[in-house]
Amino acid sequence: MDGRIAVITGAGRGIGREHALLFAQQGASVVVNDLGGSNSGEGADAGPAQEVVNEIVAAGGKAVANTDNVATWDGAKGLVDQAISEFGGLDIVVNNAGILRDSFIAGLDEAQWDSVIAVHLKGHAAVLHHAAAYWKSQSKAGDQPNAAVINTASASGVTVPNAGQANYGAAKAGIAALTLVAADELERYGVRVNAIAPIARTRLTLATPGMGAILGAAVEEGEFDAFSPANISPVVAYLATEKCPITGKVFAVQGGAISELAGWHDIKTIETEGPWEIDDIASRLP
Repeated sequence: MDGRIAVITGAGRGIGREHALLFAQQGASVVVNDLGGSNSGEGADAGPAQEVVNEIVAAGGKAVANTDNVATWDGAKGLVDQAISEFGGLDIVVNNAGILRDSFIAGLDEAQWDSVIAVHLKGHAAVLHHAAAYWKSQSKAGDQPNAAVINTASASGVTVPNAGQANYGAAKAGIAALTLVAADELERYGVRVNAIAPIARTRLTLATPGMGAILGAAVEEGEFDAFSPANISPVVAYLATEKCPITGKVFAVQGGAISELAGWHDIKTIETEGPWEIDDIASRLP
């Protein structure tokens, strides 16, 4: 990724941090975005983003910190603008920022719903919007981009419905759909768009009931840790490279496996040659 410029949201901790470290190690200039809030999105702290930047710079890489709130249109614009002003352009967007405010539907309040949808779904769409506008203007000016977007969905939204995560699952399912639409729209401008649905040991997954037992504790140094956040980043790095041809795909990444996922599809169809009758539907619909 020598010479490529990337913005990575939620890059102060967990999976996003590993993305930033690997991208920089592979030669990319990275804008490390993180608001620095809690699991539930409360508060702000410039420390996590700056600590990752310090680590990258100490290793000889190029990075700057950004603490804009990508759940707002203006915050997302500030992030994209910073990449362009600091490094001279933008080639890669990795949308990774997220929070959890789990609740069963009957007890879910409006703030829990709105905040999770805002950070995940709107946060992806906002950064994607401003990046897409930049790439479109480049293309129209005759400087066709070779750009990549990698979004972050979740098994909770696309493969395994998780009780207590109506807000999170809905947002992640929306991100998968957004990915496919964006891939179709932006290909003409030289932009590829894919998504991953990762499972790794992070502060968010460990805060989800039952996940700690599934993921287990970190292994001893030198042993392969299938659920380390660092094990997610190589596929994201590949999808971000100039020579990768893949677009419009969603990949589950967990343990030692990468799986291509497919969305809703027909499994059984009933038909009629005339107007539908309720009793006919009742007798034939599984």
